[in-house]
Amino acid sequence: MSYTVKCAVDQVSELGESPVWSVREQVLYWADILGGQLHRLDPQTAVVTSITLAEELGCFGLRHRGGFIVALRSGIYLLGEGGALGRKLADNPCGPANSRFNDGRVDPWGRFWAGTIWQPRDRNGGVLMRIDEHLSGQVMAGDVMVSNGLAFSPDRAWMYHSDTPNHVLYRYPLDAHGQPGTRQTVRTFERGAGGRPDGAAFDSEGCYWSAQFDGGRILRLAPDGTLLDEIRVPTRWPTMVAFGGPDLRTLYITSSRENRSAEDLAAWPLSGCLFSVEVDVVGCPEPLFAG
Repeated sequence: MSYTVKCAVDQVSELGESPVWSVREQVLYWADILGGQLHRLDPQTAVVTSITLAEELGCFGLRHRGGFIVALRSGIYLLGEGGALGRKLADNPCGPANSRFNDGRVDPWGRFWAGTIWQPRDRNGGVLMRIDEHLSGQVMAGDVMVSNGLAFSPDRAWMYHSDTPNHVLYRYPLDAHGQPGTRQTVRTFERGAGGRPDGAAFDSEGCYWSAQFDGGRILRLAPDGTLLDEIRVPTRWPTMVAFGGPDLRTLYITSSRENRSAEDLAAWPLSGCLFSVEVDVVGCPEPLFAG
């Protein structure tokens, strides 16, 4: 299929991440991690409104009762619709001096997962944490340097999870209650110009769409990691994808311009933009946090 990727809105992020489509509101939310901003786009009007927080915003989820659950550098909090920071649910288990929260999302059971980056990059010191519907948190997995690519298969059988600098995509089998089993390797990405696995989302056919950071493309992968399709994007640094629009056939793509030289940005001037592209497969609606 031929794809036409466009800049969805004139709103540039330093490190755009965590796009989430609200089925209830028919709007897209996304984060600028380094700016500590939570943006909201109404595609019908192209109006963007923003909440600015005092810390880096790694990822977030939408709550069933309104508002958000947010993963900041220091920990995981509730956030009101108007931007008032509420109760702290968990500390950053790796400590904010050496890590921050990064990629995450709500699972099909209504629980919020968030993974950390181990910023010294000297070992796999990051973890994957979960907040349940009772607002209780626990570390669920470790042995990762940069937690990324978290997504749940539409049949609820698998949790996929990538480690960006280690170029690997994993998956965990899930039981009927969403408890993960032993980690399996799905795909190890070749080091080089093809990019590294960043944020991702599943479509309704059970295929995994992975943003390839430093590779300028989005891959559609079969459950076993086989490459099925790819979309070239007008930046080398796409970060994550989300399905949105009234029929969940619009793929939104966040991107980064963090630490890029003047030469890099001259070559890729749209870096940091939010992109959109129409695709021929339906996505999966994003669950709401039950807490």
